[in-house]
Amino acid sequence: MSSVARQMWEATERYHQLCYWAPEVREEGTRVGLKGFWMNYFATRVAPLGPVNPEVVESLFFYYAPERIRRAIPDAWGYATPQAILEARYIGMDQALKRELGSLVSSEEVLQAAETVKTAVEKIDGTGRTLFTGWNALPWPDEPHLVLWHGCTVLREHRSGCHLIALAIEELDGPQSVITQVAVNEAPTEWIQHEAGWSDDIVLEATIKLRDKGWLDEQGHATSSCYEGRARIEKLTDQMNAQHWTQLGTEKCEQLASLLGAINSHLPKDDQLDWREIYPKDDTQN
Repeated sequence: MSSVARQMWEATERYHQLCYWAPEVREEGTRVGLKGFWMNYFATRVAPLGPVNPEVVESLFFYYAPERIRRAIPDAWGYATPQAILEARYIGMDQALKRELGSLVSSEEVLQAAETVKTAVEKIDGTGRTLFTGWNALPWPDEPHLVLWHGCTVLREHRSGCHLIALAIEELDGPQSVITQVAVNEAPTEWIQHEAGWSDDIVLEATIKLRDKGWLDEQGHATSSCYEGRARIEKLTDQMNAQHWTQLGTEKCEQLASLLGAINSHLPKDDQLDWREIYPKDDTQN
Protein backbone atom coordinates (compact mmCIF):
# COMPACT_ATOMS: atom_id res chain seq x y z
CA MET A 1 0.00 0.00 0.00
CA SER A 2 1.36 3.44 -0.94
CA SER A 3 2.19 5.93 1.78
CA VAL A 4 0.06 9.05 2.20
CA ALA A 5 3.00 11.15 1.00
CA ARG A 6 3.22 9.14 -2.23
CA GLN A 7 -0.52 9.21 -2.81
CA MET A 8 -0.60 12.98 -2.39
CA TRP A 9 2.45 13.43 -4.61
CA GLU A 10 0.74 11.50 -7.39
CA ALA A 11 -2.44 13.56 -7.04
CA THR A 12 -0.67 16.93 -7.06
CA GLU A 13 1.84 15.88 -9.74
CA ARG A 14 -0.97 15.14 -12.18
CA TYR A 15 -2.30 18.69 -11.92
CA HIS A 16 1.16 20.27 -12.05
CA GLN A 17 2.47 18.34 -15.06
CA LEU A 18 0.25 20.00 -17.66
CA CYS A 19 2.79 22.83 -17.82
CA TYR A 20 5.27 20.60 -19.66
CA TRP A 21 2.94 19.54 -22.45
CA ALA A 22 0.41 22.36 -22.93
CA PRO A 23 1.12 24.16 -26.23
CA GLU A 24 -0.01 27.42 -24.66
CA VAL A 25 2.92 27.37 -22.22
CA ARG A 26 5.47 26.86 -24.98
CA GLU A 27 3.78 29.47 -27.16
CA GLU A 28 3.96 32.05 -24.38
CA GLY A 29 7.57 31.12 -23.69
CA THR A 30 8.38 31.56 -27.36
CA ARG A 31 6.57 34.89 -27.36
CA VAL A 32 8.93 36.30 -24.71
CA GLY A 33 12.00 34.93 -26.50
CA LEU A 34 12.67 31.32 -25.42
CA LYS A 35 13.71 28.88 -28.13
CA GLY A 36 12.65 25.24 -28.25
CA PHE A 37 11.26 22.72 -25.77
CA TRP A 38 14.33 22.29 -23.56
CA MET A 39 15.09 25.97 -23.11
CA ASN A 40 11.45 26.45 -22.18
CA TYR A 41 11.62 23.53 -19.74
CA PHE A 42 14.80 24.51 -17.91
CA ALA A 43 14.25 28.28 -17.90
CA THR A 44 10.63 28.21 -16.77
CA ARG A 45 11.29 25.70 -14.02
CA VAL A 46 14.35 27.43 -12.56
CA ALA A 47 13.25 31.04 -13.19
CA PRO A 48 12.21 31.71 -9.54
CA LEU A 49 15.91 31.48 -8.60
CA GLY A 50 16.88 34.25 -11.01
CA PRO A 51 19.40 34.13 -13.91
CA VAL A 52 21.49 31.34 -12.39
CA ASN A 53 24.50 29.77 -14.09
CA PRO A 54 24.49 26.29 -15.68
CA GLU A 55 26.28 24.72 -12.72
CA VAL A 56 23.39 25.62 -10.40
CA VAL A 57 20.89 24.11 -12.82
CA GLU A 58 22.99 20.96 -13.17
CA SER A 59 23.05 20.49 -9.39
CA LEU A 60 19.25 20.76 -9.19
CA PHE A 61 18.39 18.96 -12.45
CA PHE A 62 20.80 16.08 -11.79
CA TYR A 63 18.74 13.78 -14.01
CA TYR A 64 19.74 15.62 -17.20
CA ALA A 65 23.09 15.60 -18.98
CA PRO A 66 25.05 18.87 -18.56
CA GLU A 67 25.28 19.21 -22.35
CA ARG A 68 21.48 19.33 -22.58
CA ILE A 69 21.27 21.98 -19.89
CA ARG A 70 24.08 24.10 -21.37
CA ARG A 71 22.27 24.33 -24.69
CA ALA A 72 19.58 26.25 -22.82
CA ILE A 73 21.26 27.94 -19.86
CA PRO A 74 22.58 30.66 -19.63
CA ASP A 75 21.42 31.62 -23.16
CA ALA A 76 17.81 31.79 -21.97
CA TRP A 77 18.58 34.80 -19.77
CA GLY A 78 19.81 36.68 -22.81
CA TYR A 79 16.45 36.23 -24.53
CA ALA A 80 14.13 36.95 -21.60
CA THR A 81 14.33 37.92 -17.94
CA PRO A 82 13.28 35.37 -15.31
CA GLN A 83 10.34 37.61 -14.41
CA ALA A 84 9.11 37.71 -18.00
CA ILE A 85 9.51 33.94 -18.25
CA LEU A 86 7.47 33.39 -15.09
CA GLU A 87 4.73 35.72 -16.27
CA ALA A 88 4.60 33.84 -19.56
CA ARG A 89 4.31 30.50 -17.75
CA TYR A 90 1.33 31.64 -15.70
CA ILE A 91 -0.37 33.19 -18.72
CA GLY A 92 0.11 29.93 -20.62
CA MET A 93 -1.15 27.83 -17.70
CA ASP A 94 -4.21 30.04 -17.34
CA GLN A 95 -5.06 29.42 -20.99
CA ALA A 96 -4.23 25.70 -20.87
CA LEU A 97 -6.24 24.94 -17.72
CA LYS A 98 -9.26 26.82 -19.04
CA ARG A 99 -9.06 24.82 -22.27
CA GLU A 100 -8.61 21.45 -20.56
CA LEU A 101 -11.06 21.91 -17.71
CA GLY A 102 -13.78 23.94 -19.40
CA SER A 103 -16.52 24.98 -16.97
CA LEU A 104 -14.83 22.95 -14.20
CA VAL A 105 -12.09 25.61 -14.02
CA SER A 106 -14.37 27.88 -11.98
CA SER A 107 -16.02 25.11 -9.96
CA GLU A 108 -16.35 24.71 -6.22
CA GLU A 109 -14.15 21.60 -6.49
CA VAL A 110 -11.23 23.61 -7.85
CA LEU A 111 -11.73 26.29 -5.19
CA GLN A 112 -11.78 23.74 -2.37
CA ALA A 113 -8.73 21.93 -3.72
CA ALA A 114 -6.86 25.23 -4.07
CA GLU A 115 -7.60 26.22 -0.48
CA THR A 116 -6.46 22.84 0.86
CA VAL A 117 -3.25 22.82 -1.18
CA LYS A 118 -2.44 26.31 0.07
CA THR A 119 -2.91 25.11 3.64
CA ALA A 120 -0.58 22.15 3.00
CA VAL A 121 2.13 24.40 1.55
CA GLU A 122 2.00 26.69 4.59
CA LYS A 123 2.98 23.72 6.79
CA ILE A 124 6.22 22.92 4.93
CA ASP A 125 9.74 23.43 6.21
CA GLY A 126 11.72 23.76 3.00
CA THR A 127 15.24 23.62 4.41
CA GLY A 128 17.59 22.33 1.73
CA ARG A 129 14.93 22.21 -0.99
CA THR A 130 16.11 25.01 -3.25
CA LEU A 131 13.57 24.84 -6.07
CA PHE A 132 10.76 24.57 -3.52
CA THR A 133 12.05 27.66 -1.75
CA GLY A 134 12.22 29.61 -5.00
CA TRP A 135 8.69 28.73 -6.06
CA ASN A 136 7.32 29.20 -2.56
CA ALA A 137 8.74 32.73 -2.45
CA LEU A 138 6.56 33.79 -5.39
CA PRO A 139 3.22 35.51 -4.73
CA TRP A 140 0.12 33.36 -4.92
CA PRO A 141 -2.06 33.96 -7.99
CA ASP A 142 -5.60 35.26 -7.56
CA GLU A 143 -7.63 32.76 -9.60
CA PRO A 144 -8.36 29.43 -7.83
CA HIS A 145 -7.28 27.26 -10.79
CA LEU A 146 -3.89 29.02 -10.81
CA VAL A 147 -3.66 28.94 -7.01
CA LEU A 148 -4.10 25.19 -7.30
CA TRP A 149 -1.47 24.89 -10.01
CA HIS A 150 0.99 27.09 -8.15
CA GLY A 151 0.48 25.10 -4.94
CA CYS A 152 0.89 21.77 -6.72
CA THR A 153 4.08 23.07 -8.31
CA VAL A 154 5.49 24.17 -4.94
CA LEU A 155 4.61 20.77 -3.45
CA ARG A 156 6.13 18.98 -6.42
CA GLU A 157 9.40 20.84 -6.13
CA HIS A 158 9.55 20.03 -2.42
CA ARG A 159 9.33 16.34 -3.23
CA SER A 160 11.91 16.65 -6.02
CA GLY A 161 14.30 18.17 -3.48
CA CYS A 162 13.65 15.32 -1.07
CA HIS A 163 14.32 12.83 -3.86
CA LEU A 164 17.60 14.52 -4.75
CA ILE A 165 18.75 14.26 -1.13
CA ALA A 166 17.80 10.56 -1.01
CA LEU A 167 19.73 9.84 -4.20
CA ALA A 168 22.77 11.69 -2.88
CA ILE A 169 22.71 9.61 0.30
CA GLU A 170 22.89 6.46 -1.85
CA GLU A 171 25.80 8.06 -3.74
CA LEU A 172 24.11 7.93 -7.14
CA ASP A 173 24.88 10.60 -9.72
CA GLY A 174 22.60 11.64 -12.57
CA PRO A 175 23.18 8.83 -15.08
CA GLN A 176 23.36 6.20 -12.32
CA SER A 177 20.04 7.45 -10.96
CA VAL A 178 18.13 7.03 -14.20
CA ILE A 179 19.90 3.80 -15.18
CA THR A 180 18.94 2.16 -11.87
CA GLN A 181 15.39 3.47 -12.15
CA VAL A 182 15.12 1.79 -15.54
CA ALA A 183 16.81 -1.38 -14.22
CA VAL A 184 14.14 -1.90 -11.55
CA ASN A 185 11.42 -1.31 -14.17
CA GLU A 186 10.29 2.04 -12.83
CA ALA A 187 11.06 3.98 -16.01
CA PRO A 188 11.35 3.34 -19.76
CA THR A 189 14.78 2.89 -21.33
CA GLU A 190 14.10 5.95 -23.52
CA TRP A 191 14.66 8.16 -20.51
CA ILE A 192 18.38 7.38 -20.24
CA GLN A 193 19.47 8.93 -23.52
CA HIS A 194 16.49 10.23 -25.47
CA GLU A 195 15.07 12.32 -22.61
CA ALA A 196 17.93 12.80 -20.15
CA GLY A 197 20.52 13.13 -22.91
CA TRP A 198 23.33 10.94 -21.55
CA SER A 199 25.90 9.88 -24.15
CA ASP A 200 26.98 6.31 -24.92
CA ASP A 201 30.30 6.87 -23.14
CA ILE A 202 28.66 8.26 -19.99
CA VAL A 203 26.12 5.43 -19.91
CA LEU A 204 28.91 2.84 -20.23
CA GLU A 205 30.97 4.50 -17.49
CA ALA A 206 27.95 4.70 -15.17
CA THR A 207 27.05 1.07 -15.87
CA ILE A 208 30.57 -0.09 -14.96
CA LYS A 209 30.41 1.88 -11.70
CA LEU A 210 27.04 0.33 -10.87
CA ARG A 211 28.46 -3.15 -11.50
CA ASP A 212 31.36 -2.35 -9.18
CA LYS A 213 28.83 -1.09 -6.63
CA GLY A 214 26.97 -4.39 -6.92
CA TRP A 215 23.77 -2.82 -8.22
CA LEU A 216 23.96 -4.32 -11.74
CA ASP A 217 25.09 -7.76 -12.83
CA GLU A 218 27.27 -8.52 -15.87
CA GLN A 219 24.22 -8.42 -18.14
CA GLY A 220 23.23 -4.99 -16.84
CA HIS A 221 20.24 -6.30 -14.90
CA ALA A 222 19.30 -5.03 -11.45
CA THR A 223 20.63 -7.06 -8.52
CA SER A 224 18.93 -7.45 -5.16
CA SER A 225 21.15 -4.61 -3.91
CA CYS A 226 19.75 -2.38 -6.63
CA TYR A 227 16.15 -3.18 -5.75
CA GLU A 228 16.89 -2.65 -2.07
CA GLY A 229 18.70 0.63 -2.74
CA ARG A 230 15.94 2.00 -4.92
CA ALA A 231 13.40 1.02 -2.25
CA ARG A 232 15.43 2.93 0.35
CA ILE A 233 15.46 5.97 -1.91
CA GLU A 234 11.69 5.98 -2.32
CA LYS A 235 11.08 5.30 1.38
CA LEU A 236 13.36 8.15 2.47
CA THR A 237 11.83 10.49 -0.10
CA ASP A 238 8.37 9.70 1.29
CA GLN A 239 9.56 10.20 4.85
CA MET A 240 11.08 13.62 4.13
CA ASN A 241 7.99 14.63 2.18
CA ALA A 242 5.42 13.46 4.72
CA GLN A 243 5.38 15.99 7.55
CA HIS A 244 3.08 18.57 5.96
CA TRP A 245 0.64 15.88 4.87
CA THR A 246 0.62 14.41 8.37
CA GLN A 247 -0.07 17.84 9.81
CA LEU A 248 -2.85 18.41 7.29
CA GLY A 249 -4.57 15.27 8.57
CA THR A 250 -5.99 12.11 7.06
CA GLU A 251 -9.45 13.53 6.41
CA LYS A 252 -8.17 16.60 4.56
CA CYS A 253 -5.71 14.48 2.55
CA GLU A 254 -8.47 12.10 1.49
CA GLN A 255 -10.72 15.01 0.51
CA LEU A 256 -7.95 16.63 -1.54
CA ALA A 257 -7.04 13.35 -3.24
CA SER A 258 -10.70 12.85 -4.18
CA LEU A 259 -11.07 16.39 -5.51
CA LEU A 260 -7.86 16.18 -7.52
CA GLY A 261 -8.81 12.75 -8.82
CA ALA A 262 -11.96 14.18 -10.36
CA ILE A 263 -10.18 17.26 -11.71
CA ASN A 264 -7.19 15.35 -13.06
CA SER A 265 -9.44 13.00 -15.02
CA HIS A 266 -9.87 15.89 -17.46
CA LEU A 267 -6.11 16.33 -17.97
CA PRO A 268 -3.62 14.42 -20.17
CA LYS A 269 -1.66 11.45 -18.85
CA ASP A 270 1.57 12.13 -16.99
CA ASP A 271 4.65 10.63 -18.64
CA GLN A 272 6.24 9.99 -15.24
CA LEU A 273 3.31 8.28 -13.52
CA ASP A 274 1.70 6.77 -16.61
CA TRP A 275 4.82 5.89 -18.58
CA ARG A 276 3.76 2.25 -19.01
CA GLU A 277 0.73 3.46 -20.97
CA ILE A 278 2.66 6.04 -22.98
CA TYR A 279 5.86 4.26 -23.99
CA PRO A 280 6.00 1.07 -26.08
CA LYS A 281 6.64 -2.08 -24.07
CA ASP A 282 10.36 -2.79 -23.71
CA ASP A 283 10.97 -6.55 -23.59
CA THR A 284 14.59 -6.01 -22.50
CA GLN A 285 13.53 -4.78 -19.07
CA ASN A 286 13.14 -7.13 -16.10
